Amino acid sequence: MTCTYCFKVFHGGGIHRMKQHLAGVTGSVTSCPNVDPAVRLAILTCLQENDRKSKEKRGDFGVESPFGQPVHEFVGDEVQEVPPPRIREISMNEAGTSLGKGKRKTTAPTAIDQIASMGHGYKAPSYHSLRVTLLPDAKKDVQLVVDSFQNTWAETGCTIMGDGWKDSRQRPLINFLVYCHKGISFIKSIDASDIVTNAENLCNLFVEIVEMVGSKNVVHLVTDNASNYKAAGTLLNERYPTICWSPCVAHCINLILKDIGEMGTVKSLVALAATVTVFVYNHKYVLNWLRKTNGWREIIRSGETRFATTFIALKSLHDHKDSLQALVTSGDYKKFLKMNKGKEVKQIVLDDRFWNNCLITVRIMGPIIRLLRVCDTDERPSLGYVYEGMFRAITGIKKLFRSSERLYKPYIDIINDRWDRMLRKNLHAIAYFLNPAYQYDTATFSTHPEITNGLLDYIESKVDWCSVENLTREIGMYREREGSFGRKLAILTSKKDRPENWWKLFGCDAPNLQKLAIRVLSQTVSSSGYERNWSVFERIHTKKRNRLEHQRLNDLVYVHYNLRLQYRYM
Repeated sequence: MTCTYCFKVFHGGGIHRMKQHLAGVTGSVTSCPNVDPAVRLAILTCLQENDRKSKEKRGDFGVESPFGQPVHEFVGDEVQEVPPPRIREISMNEAGTSLGKGKRKTTAPTAIDQIASMGHGYKAPSYHSLRVTLLPDAKKDVQLVVDSFQNTWAETGCTIMGDGWKDSRQRPLINFLVYCHKGISFIKSIDASDIVTNAENLCNLFVEIVEMVGSKNVVHLVTDNASNYKAAGTLLNERYPTICWSPCVAHCINLILKDIGEMGTVKSLVALAATVTVFVYNHKYVLNWLRKTNGWREIIRSGETRFATTFIALKSLHDHKDSLQALVTSGDYKKFLKMNKGKEVKQIVLDDRFWNNCLITVRIMGPIIRLLRVCDTDERPSLGYVYEGMFRAITGIKKLFRSSERLYKPYIDIINDRWDRMLRKNLHAIAYFLNPAYQYDTATFSTHPEITNGLLDYIESKVDWCSVENLTREIGMYREREGSFGRKLAILTSKKDRPENWWKLFGCDAPNLQKLAIRVLSQTVSSSGYERNWSVFERIHTKKRNRLEHQRLNDLVYVHYNLRLQYRYM
């Protein structure tokens, strides 16, 4: 273990000895002369706090008197009461439940504290206790958290997320989650092997989930963009006219990135960039030379499954242009010129056309990747940003090529094709219209007829809680900045506040439109949220399992994933 401040090497003693070294605790180790004073104080405080806690647990028996302290000082004036058996039983259950949840890093400290509070002699819960007693208790606790979201579902609406995936046996599974601005709740996992190919059966499954959540609460259903899901979404809309279906925007954007990445010019550019990156990381001398340059940061390498990483890696490589050119023109690089790869890398790095193409590609993909980052997260509602993000990407590409149709057309055609076939939805248009950050930016707001038509179509088909006349009157107030919309503060905060929060504050003079705006702008457009690893669900769908064990496994997964989601928002 080596100190990063003074580079002293420790051959034993562990992390505690390193902390003593940094904190300046003399006696068993030398003090670090270079550590930052703030770091020294923080570590010293931590050590003192740990020492205090350990003394409290074992009792701090000083040695001030050679004869020890009087007995009454140990006993004190009060007698500690032993908890009744029932209270101790409840405490043991709480400790056991915490231990069951303690597999996650966020809950491990709580579990340890609960166990410590039980004192000497506590035994961990048995296998039988965990699955028969503690698992149902944990499910009740989790259900209380999920139930607390239901008031939010009724107030702001919610999105049902249907995340389809295939397990190791290639079975199509669908995990259903419910999104609201307060957080995501896991509902259930379905083995869709027998129903996924039939749109009507798939629609019946969606209906079951909608009824579980409450049809009045659901604003939006997001699933895969396959044709069977699209057909099922259309059938669902016939049963529930107020619910919109749309494909996962993050997945559609990834398909746009994939299509652009397969263009001949981009493909050859990515291959050249990969040649440089692989050469650098395959030769330790070259990598160490680069790491010694000022301000060096590691080159991002593209992943195999995430298409965005290809273009992020291109930008990262372009950021290292000066360092790479300094490397291949230095005397230290001469020995690598004896290798064909070394010569090829030098030729690539000194080619201005290569760097120009990198820069152009990075600028083209920048707005699309930014939109992907907005859509592929559940940290805030993303529905209000899709239309503008696509609009900005298209106008940005045209501007980059100075409106030369011959140059921008291949890229625009790919984006428009995916947009027209998958993402052109009234819901995206109305979310754009109701987002004050765009509505009140007169310089960039789009007045395309599809926005107004989408708004009117949505009102006529989806709104059933007020008259169309009242709603259209309030739309005029919003557009013309009348009433509460005309306040100076409303205009100043239109780009700073989240749109749904802005409507809660400034939409009071248009209550019907306010309700509509909050319900639309509080939704997400991704079907997966933050969770990428669903492998634990494979065990639920194993056929060789009796009904009781199957239910227990369902409960375990329900608790497991809702705890993951819950602690993410803490």
